[in-house]
Amino acid sequence: MFMQIAIGAVGIGIVLMVGYLIIAQVKASLVGATAGLNVNESRNISNAMRQTQNTVFAGFALIAVGIIVLAAFGLINIFQ
Repeated sequence: MFMQIAIGAVGIGIVLMVGYLIIAQVKASLVGATAGLNVNESRNISNAMRQTQNTVFAGFALIAVGIIVLAAFGLINIFQ
């Protein structure tokens, strides 16, 4: 059971990392693409990308907390 949870956590972590890399690449490419837009549109795109990155960072934190709780639960069961 612990192995399945750990594999699931690792899988979710990999998906989040790939998502972060994609978002970072899109953000980098939008910097040049938004040069022709007005200031409000450019600011809205930048804010949307920042919020998306914050969501991915929150996902990283949840994965880290899940792995820590899983390790603690495993240690408790080992020493019982």
